[in-house]
Amino acid sequence: MKHAVPLFALSAVLLVCAPPAAAQQEEDGRSLMEEGAQLFWDGLRRELGPALESLRDRADEMEPALRDFAERMGPALADLLEKIDDLSAYHPPEMLPNGDIILRRKTPQEMKDAAPEGEIEI
Repeated sequence: MKHAVPLFALSAVLLVCAPPAAAQQEEDGRSLMEEGAQLFWDGLRRELGPALESLRDRADEMEPALRDFAERMGPALADLLEKIDDLSAYHPPEMLPNGDIILRRKTPQEMKDAAPEGEIEI
């Protein structure tokens, strides 16, 4: 605890005497902050490179299956959305004890109670 005051005083002196980091320039015209950011991103790219390459390989493997899924399910999902109209007009899905999943439509009173009054500020 007796070293806390000298360390605080030393750090205060360094902060006052040191020129601002934004004013310090490297030979190529970049500030130390820009140089530090560049080093950070370079290190991040170097560390994440193998993981991103592996992710790209997996995406390439999954692409045919995802395209097939979209081709098969696209029309069915579009048909379902046409029947449902507005999702806010329904309660969340419920699973019955027998495993059936139901969507209950909200009553007109529930819709009125849920509607915001007045203007909505964005």
